[in-house]
Amino acid sequence: MEYKKVSFKIEPDSEINREILIAELAESGFESFTETEEKVEAFIQSGMFSDDLIAQISPSPYHSFSYTYIIENIPDQNWNEIWEKNYFKPLLIKDECLIRAPFHTEYPSTRYEIVIEPRMAFGTGNHETTYLMISEILELNLRGKKVLDMGCGTGVLGILASMKGAKEIKAIDIDENACNITLENIKYNHISNIEVKLGGADLLGNENYDYIFANIQRNILLQDLPLYVRALNNEGIVIMSGFYLSDLETLKLKAESLGMHFINHKEKNNWVAATFILK
Repeated sequence: MEYKKVSFKIEPDSEINREILIAELAESGFESFTETEEKVEAFIQSGMFSDDLIAQISPSPYHSFSYTYIIENIPDQNWNEIWEKNYFKPLLIKDECLIRAPFHTEYPSTRYEIVIEPRMAFGTGNHETTYLMISEILELNLRGKKVLDMGCGTGVLGILASMKGAKEIKAIDIDENACNITLENIKYNHISNIEVKLGGADLLGNENYDYIFANIQRNILLQDLPLYVRALNNEGIVIMSGFYLSDLETLKLKAESLGMHFINHKEKNNWVAATFILK
């Protein structure tokens, strides 16, 4: 599948201005982001890209910054080479979990080693939200538990849950490409207890889970939280990310209105992962 890469130069360039821009791009359908000293690079499937989309993300008088951009085509057959050379390096999380690609040859030995085929989807661990989610999962006792991975991306969260002893995992994503990538990565890691489904929270039926992992986006989380709660066992836990620290209070109020109790949150570069329990 081909992608478009849009490279943005921001003026003035600051962490908060980059965060605002990335948030707006994510709302517009861009899937993945990388940052260099000079620019923010945003990726979107070519079929989802249009001139109208660029018009929507053009500099706004409401911003405290401006930006210029350059559009490039990224052929699918070049993607692994691009990641290998520029973006995706073996990633060690809490000295316990290593995420690497099949082409990596030098990496440390760890308790949990996850091999993933890098594509244009969140889930390599390099994004703060995936890093935070993995950090939380590493602290859980999942042996014999039933787990739901909503917005599975590359499937890395479900794969780690399986490695930590989860009995049964369901991975759901609205993107067909993400589902196919998850299936690939399940095979790479010799996992046999993950079921992958294409769709959204409307797929949640009468099944109940001990843990729900949802690394998605603020508005989707707010919309789908009632469905998550309905799919939880008593004292079931939801860990969610994909939003900023400034959004945490809104998510807490929504979760508490549904009978959930806030346990804690982790933060990395203003991104947050928050944990709630149903009681």
